[in-house]
Amino acid sequence: MTQHHRDLNLRVADERTAPTRPRLANDEDARPGLELTSAGILRAGRPWIPVSGELHYSRVPRDRWEERLRLMVAGGISVVSSYVPWLHHAPDGPEASFAGNLDLAAFVDLARAQGLEVVLRIGPWVHAEMRNGGFPDWVQEASVAHRTDDPAYLALVLEWWRQLGDHLDGRCTPATVLGIQLENELYDQPGHLVTLKRLARECGMSAPFWTATAWGGAELPPGEVFPLYGGYADGFWVDADAPWDPTFREHFFHSDVWDDPGIGADVRDGEAKPERSTFDTAFPPATCELGGGMATAYHRRPLPSGRDVAAVAHCKIGNGSAWQGFFMYVGGTNPRRGLQESQATGYPNDLPQLGYDFHAPVGEAGRLGDGHAELRVQHAFLAAFADVLGQSHLPDVRPDGVEDGETLRWAYRGGRDGGFVFVVWHQPHVPLPTYRGASFALDLGPRGVVRFPATPLDIPAGTLARWPVRLPVGGVRIEWLTASALTVLGGGASGGAPAGAVPTLVAIAERGVPVELGLGADATLASGVRATAGVAPSGAAAPATTAFEIEPSRDPIRITAPDGALDLLVLPAGDARRVWVQRDAEGGATRMLLADDALTWSVDGRIEARPEHPGAPAERPEVLAYDSATRSFAPLPMQYVARGAFAGTVGVTPLHPPRPGRPHGYGSRDGRAAAPGDDVMAAHAAEFRIELPPEASDPDACLEITWAGDVGEVLVDGVVVADRFWDASDWRVNCADAGLVPGSDVTLRILPLAPDVAVHVPAPAQAHRDATDGDLVALDGVRLTVRGLWREVR
Repeated sequence: MTQHHRDLNLRVADERTAPTRPRLANDEDARPGLELTSAGILRAGRPWIPVSGELHYSRVPRDRWEERLRLMVAGGISVVSSYVPWLHHAPDGPEASFAGNLDLAAFVDLARAQGLEVVLRIGPWVHAEMRNGGFPDWVQEASVAHRTDDPAYLALVLEWWRQLGDHLDGRCTPATVLGIQLENELYDQPGHLVTLKRLARECGMSAPFWTATAWGGAELPPGEVFPLYGGYADGFWVDADAPWDPTFREHFFHSDVWDDPGIGADVRDGEAKPERSTFDTAFPPATCELGGGMATAYHRRPLPSGRDVAAVAHCKIGNGSAWQGFFMYVGGTNPRRGLQESQATGYPNDLPQLGYDFHAPVGEAGRLGDGHAELRVQHAFLAAFADVLGQSHLPDVRPDGVEDGETLRWAYRGGRDGGFVFVVWHQPHVPLPTYRGASFALDLGPRGVVRFPATPLDIPAGTLARWPVRLPVGGVRIEWLTASALTVLGGGASGGAPAGAVPTLVAIAERGVPVELGLGADATLASGVRATAGVAPSGAAAPATTAFEIEPSRDPIRITAPDGALDLLVLPAGDARRVWVQRDAEGGATRMLLADDALTWSVDGRIEARPEHPGAPAERPEVLAYDSATRSFAPLPMQYVARGAFAGTVGVTPLHPPRPGRPHGYGSRDGRAAAPGDDVMAAHAAEFRIELPPEASDPDACLEITWAGDVGEVLVDGVVVADRFWDASDWRVNCADAGLVPGSDVTLRILPLAPDVAVHVPAPAQAHRDATDGDLVALDGVRLTVRGLWREVR
């Protein structure tokens, strides 16, 4: 039955008073051209919304750094952030190593060479699902008051940071590094943060943005650090039998609340205050830990989809985020076993000893995850429209709690001269119905009321919308458009196209949502587009508008007005995951491409493609580039690089089935099941020998294992090189990174998942578990894939 909803009303308040300028980044550790205000970040005098992604250099092989960084750039990331784990650099004593994968200076140089800003999260306590929170054992065992101003503790930190500063050798200054995070999840030691800031300076390290995590009611020293927040769609840190926690659910609603009391709550030991922290209005709302996926603990194995990840991020943009930061954006592998968070080292959770895939947009094996495509359209939008994205405004009627699945979740971000309506109508675990008959009314004060669309529309579950309202582009004003804005080619959002050039506003249709365009009476649309309704003005200043029904297409529509012209390109919803936007050093869009395959580009802008469907060189990947001059897409000329492409089933020989006598559970801590030890895996797991073909020697070669069970391990010559807790997702292992060499003895172990083991797995995995009598163990196949490499011809 159709439900008819009343108008969705929102009043855009008067502009706030002039933004204030904190001392941080302005009078202290300033970088010319960079400014921090209470309203946001300015670069070269223009609003800039950084997008940071976490990549842990010590968890990624050094020879993969450049490839991973380019995948970040291609995903619209502008800042790479990384913890600097004391545990990895100095595991055995005070002398730190910076060799190989630990060469942080080389990593900073490489990141900057790719055009990325850098944030170093130097701790000294970092967490990151590491043993002792990243403290080496000898530090953890020292007779000091850790994470305080105890002089004995500070002496240990000072010696570590002196070595770190010497190694960076001038690379950590306001000119070279964007930010330094002090500590992590420290809730009640504001004075200690000030001390750490002083010590870092003494060691030659400084940056415009000194940051600290602000969630959990954290007490931060006023004016000394930029508070950053987080938000996850789901998390491993709740109990196995717990439902979807309200602290996760809240991130699928627009609000003005930034604190999250749930992140890390299980390891606080009473540090945090029960109430939420008061937002420091001297700084804009910003994030450093939006979940790019989620780590997997033994007792609880969340599997957020790319849409889940994107919905949380989308909410934060609509809420007014001035900085989008993702943890993790690139997955990785611990340098060796025994360095992970575990019950043996005092945590309530057991994490895999090696695998830190995180279900991230770029996975542990270097292949793209589900979130990459979902997020890169948001990042292209942020780069294009930062000038327009002002403060956030919430509607008159809002959901009355996290259980409300009837009230539309939406917000407006911008000003009375124009902005965007954000709609988030997606959440996992608890399905949402189609929202029927949506009609928006935005009171822009002296500008009148904008009502749209002309015909109320239905909003299907899964919708994440960024709909322009009174948006000026190229001298044309879009009164409204019910397709999500992506970017502007050939000019900024407020015009500025080269003389004689016509900019292209690119938008993407939302699946199941009709596209309607509203234009003022002075604008003329190309012939062949049907007007559906005329809309009377609301208020003296509101323009009369005409609504047009737009059919999504790869062909643009020309719009002309007295002050200019504009091409409107509304891509079909099916193209959303194919879109890639290439940008220059200032963030301007230089090219838009459509491709199903993973794209990256070198610093000179040349495109490289790695087809996911292996084939002969003649099977050229389809990469389409939009040409604003011809107003059309054309195939990009690509040349095959001499590297073989391969996909095939790998030979697997069963060695023995699971052995009987498995214990009923492997222990627990704080009511959470413990992971099985090496003795259990060796004694009771099923074992298979994997025969690697010659193609496994290719640097891109990747094993893709389809399996079911509890815990999986890959061993080379009897040594564990990869591990995984089963959650029914793909398990990919890069052969070169894991040391899987043709001719070596490669073994796969799968421990059965017993009905009585108290672990939470995602719904598809649980369905498989429920359909199995007794223990669940299966190996459905092992494939080897090698992607070809194609490069743009110039």
